[in-house]
Amino acid sequence: MIETITDTPQSKQQLKKQLRKDLLIKRHQIPYKIWQQKSQALGDHLSNWQIFQQAQNILAFTSFRQEPDLSSLWQRFPDKIWGFSRCITKELIWHQVAIADFESNMRSGAFGILEPRHDSPIMDLENIDLILIPAVACDRRGYRLGYGGGFYDRWLPNSSGLKVGIVFEEFHLEDLPRDIWDVPLEAIVTDKSIQIP
Repeated sequence: MIETITDTPQSKQQLKKQLRKDLLIKRHQIPYKIWQQKSQALGDHLSNWQIFQQAQNILAFTSFRQEPDLSSLWQRFPDKIWGFSRCITKELIWHQVAIADFESNMRSGAFGILEPRHDSPIMDLENIDLILIPAVACDRRGYRLGYGGGFYDRWLPNSSGLKVGIVFEEFHLEDLPRDIWDVPLEAIVTDKSIQIP
């Protein structure tokens, strides 16, 4: 278990940076076929979850650097209202994307992440039911290790909707270093389980 309570801010950031690096290497080493199977299993867990089934307005993400691929999920449920983000300066801007025209509505953004075209409709964030959140790792208390850019750290505190971390099971850890600004998530979904911290 990683002890974080007495860590100095500097050592905590070093710990996060090294852990992020090690876990991204580990995730990158997942064979493609296994990654596909794990992504499918995770999508199946989500699609069978009553909370997902009842949700209508969902914020999601496109897979990058071997994150779980949720594309089968929005393809199976095109009638839900799906939102995806663009990274603009240091902010996340959310757009509604019509799944029927998904490919033509998306493009490669500044970080190489697939994101909505700038002229896509802005998503109404007042009535979001579910936010599917990418992470390097999550822990049993619901804390998330992100990528270090702070996009979700800045956006999540003022967001509405059930906050759900999306990671493969081996990145659902017992304990992660955390900072006072880290927002705990309300559920973690993996290829093996759904956990409510």
